[in-house]
Amino acid sequence: MSERGAAGPGPAAIQVSRIMRPDDANFAGNVHGGIILKMIEEAGAIISTRHCNSQDGEPCVAALARVERTDFLSPVCIGEVANVSAEITYTSRHSVEVQVNVMSENILTGAKKVTNKATLWYVPLSLKNVNKVVEVPPIQYVRKEQEEEGKKRYEEQKLDRLETKQRNGDVIFPIINPEPHTVGYSQSSLIHLVGPSDCTLLGFVHGGVTMKLMDEVAGIVAARHCKTNIVTASVDAINFHEKIKKGSVITISGRMTFTSNKSMEIEVFVDADPFVDEARERYRAVSAFFTYVSLSKEGKPLPVPQLLTETEDEKRRFEEGKGRYLQTKAKRQAQLQQAALQ
Repeated sequence: MSERGAAGPGPAAIQVSRIMRPDDANFAGNVHGGIILKMIEEAGAIISTRHCNSQDGEPCVAALARVERTDFLSPVCIGEVANVSAEITYTSRHSVEVQVNVMSENILTGAKKVTNKATLWYVPLSLKNVNKVVEVPPIQYVRKEQEEEGKKRYEEQKLDRLETKQRNGDVIFPIINPEPHTVGYSQSSLIHLVGPSDCTLLGFVHGGVTMKLMDEVAGIVAARHCKTNIVTASVDAINFHEKIKKGSVITISGRMTFTSNKSMEIEVFVDADPFVDEARERYRAVSAFFTYVSLSKEGKPLPVPQLLTETEDEKRRFEEGKGRYLQTKAKRQAQLQQAALQ
């Protein structure tokens, strides 16, 4: 892996590159979405931590608070190089917005293509007191409108994080002898003991590690449902509600909430059991919605078996997922129409 910095009037932009290996990919040679999400988070953590320590003040480490909706525009394959570039686009008093682009490169032909665009939010935590959020050095904006637009995005994500945390009480229970294509048939869980290699200097889990595990569970749910090659198509906003401490046991749970003709929405959440701190009970740390598509051996989209809902809660979640799907579809069509006019 390599890193490159570019000096400028504002914070430096960085680029992190790595060649994709066989153990990064599924059996069809497509790199797992979780690998790309982990690389995106690493680049964001580097640039935001570097910026927050760029002036005299309390040493700190930037912790991931939220990842906005991320679309996987094109799959990355084994042998290609993933080039991840990151740039700070807005700072508030206690948070940093980082824009990240991922470009895959075929080093044999030189062909390049954009595969991901993501927006991440970080907060700087003191090395001396992990519960203390330190102030962020302001950046210089080329235009006043950039600061105003950034402030609007900041307020929107702040409100959405609060709403998501308030509705985060669901628990997944095992189903005995579930029927195929039901929610219970494909729901899955993964248990992971948080070790030192998973953590930052502060002893808390890297956001990228958590996202990689979440993508693995979502992929298992999708594969169980359609029994074909599946790839990550997008991830709705990922909200990191609370830190996860080294030594904790985390349970990553996933269940299917909605299917369209060619896509599957999977809800994933992470619960933490802080065994090293017995005074605290289990808590919800992270939540998100992943969207997967089914592919043929030739890499073409396949129809998805429709999800069979049985309970009132499953039917409600299906309708909520349908609303998110239609909203995203309408937004994408509006963007295409606007691009066509330019």
